[in-house]
Amino acid sequence: MQTLYRRPLPVDAVAFASADGQRLFGEALAAGGLGGYFALAEQYQTQSEPAFCGLGSLVVALNALAIDPGRMWKGPWRWFSEELLDCCISLDQVRATGVDLDTLACLARCNGAEAAVRRPGPDDDALRTAVARAAAGPGEVIIAGYDRAALDQTGSGHFSPLGGYHAARDLVLVLDVARFKYPPHWVALPRLAAAMRTSDPVNGRPRGWLELRRREGAHGVMLSLTCAGASWAEVARRLRLALSKPWPDDTSLATIAASLVEVTEHCVARQPDAADHAAAIEETLGALRATEAHQVARQVTSGTAADATAALLLLVARMHSGGGALHRDLERVAAEAARIPALAAELDRLAAQSEALRSTWPD
Repeated sequence: MQTLYRRPLPVDAVAFASADGQRLFGEALAAGGLGGYFALAEQYQTQSEPAFCGLGSLVVALNALAIDPGRMWKGPWRWFSEELLDCCISLDQVRATGVDLDTLACLARCNGAEAAVRRPGPDDDALRTAVARAAAGPGEVIIAGYDRAALDQTGSGHFSPLGGYHAARDLVLVLDVARFKYPPHWVALPRLAAAMRTSDPVNGRPRGWLELRRREGAHGVMLSLTCAGASWAEVARRLRLALSKPWPDDTSLATIAASLVEVTEHCVARQPDAADHAAAIEETLGALRATEAHQVARQVTSGTAADATAALLLLVARMHSGGGALHRDLERVAAEAARIPALAAELDRLAAQSEALRSTWPD
């Protein structure tokens, strides 16, 4: 079997570590085009699997944005790594097929980021504006989705964070997460934009870029959605039906809880791998089990299913906009949970995951 050690860059790409690349870096730094570079450079890593360019890029972005994953990585440490990105698509599926731009956005939203999906228009102005804004300072990260072949590189669809902008030369710094293949390099922005206009065979739409920012607010350590026994699209469908059903005003909380039981297999507590993580989960579970929502859930189910049913009932309470006795009951249970910071943080995370799934698979 022939093995490979990197590829030569195309002639119009400038390697980051080359003399020309260093000169471009100095010029861009002096001109203010590398304001976001250093946070990315601290977290820059190589993707761990051939099809993990999207996950690798997202890990770099989430850690650069200083987003707390709200769950353990190793020992007591909370930190993003690719194996933690298990919402919206299974890791086995990513290994087999990679991800598209919309699924990558779903993963970002599930993990504490605000993510805007952008696709290139007929000119390069929108991309140029976005790159210049992100390059001006920390706080925003752009992940580019492009076709390698359109840049005269080997391969096809790929994702990488953009590390900076040289405005005078209209060059972008591509922090290629496949560092075993190509080093970070400078490339002309119009060339990158053209590589984004190619169609992704997964969905038939143009590629594009993600604009990522940190979503403010507390991050929980316990509740999460899972697609065990179903696809993520099916989980999204079930959540949409369960959380936004137009209940009559005289419906009881127990009736709503009973309707949520079939979704509870997709709402689980994380399995702790450290003592302090276990303690945090137990504290939050204790708070959840003391709520009125949990008392209602125990009328229709038991055990861990009651925990999940209570959490989903609290999400229904947050989303309900009706009137009458039902609305007053839901307002009451929602207010009780809102007064408990640890539980409110868990529900914030669960709501974000739910919204990310339902917006990615809306039908």
